[in-house]
Amino acid sequence: MGEKILLVDDDKDICEILAFNLSNEGYQIDCTYSAEDALKKFTPAYSLILLDVMMGGMSGYKMAEHLRRNGYSVPIIFLTAKDTENDMLTGFSVGGDDYVSKPFSIKEIVARVKAVLKRASGAKETGGRLAFGDVVIALETKEALVGGKALPLTKTEFEILALLATNPSKIFRREDIIDRIWKDAIYTTERTIDVHITRLRKKLGKHASLISSRSGYGYRFNIPA
Repeated sequence: MGEKILLVDDDKDICEILAFNLSNEGYQIDCTYSAEDALKKFTPAYSLILLDVMMGGMSGYKMAEHLRRNGYSVPIIFLTAKDTENDMLTGFSVGGDDYVSKPFSIKEIVARVKAVLKRASGAKETGGRLAFGDVVIALETKEALVGGKALPLTKTEFEILALLATNPSKIFRREDIIDRIWKDAIYTTERTIDVHITRLRKKLGKHASLISSRSGYGYRFNIPA
């Protein structure tokens, strides 16, 4: 049986179309038409949630906040007709893993689902902890440990590490990191990112290769072999 996906959208036509096509890709799809019903139906057995933002009653953002606040790390892809930069940043800030604007193509949805599930399976996560060999990133306590010993990371260094590690193999441009970590700060430069990454890699020591750069593109987190 394929991975289970919870589809939450108050447009029943969209639910029917997505459920049909994703089922053909081998996924198990459960549809709900409100965030309230989705929360009642949700279990940790779901591998991913496709979540509409604007619905009657509770919004998709509020549902995502509720799940994250209660310790659930299931990947979430937001579906929305709103596509401004601020909307996307809001989606990421409440714990979204990806953001797809309507109207969208079925091929795009399938590709995004596969990509997010692949990233999510790249790390072993239990109780808010990402484990890569003897490197452990504790998301709830905001700590990074190597061999059980906590690294002396600053708040910013930890947030950069957590951002990269929760999206393994995805390349983040420097401006993307600024938008996600510094948000509205207006004096942060791309050089600032380079300095923080250099310090972070130094503190990782022999595990520095977990973070690599792609010249002209940005930085990414490498999953150990």
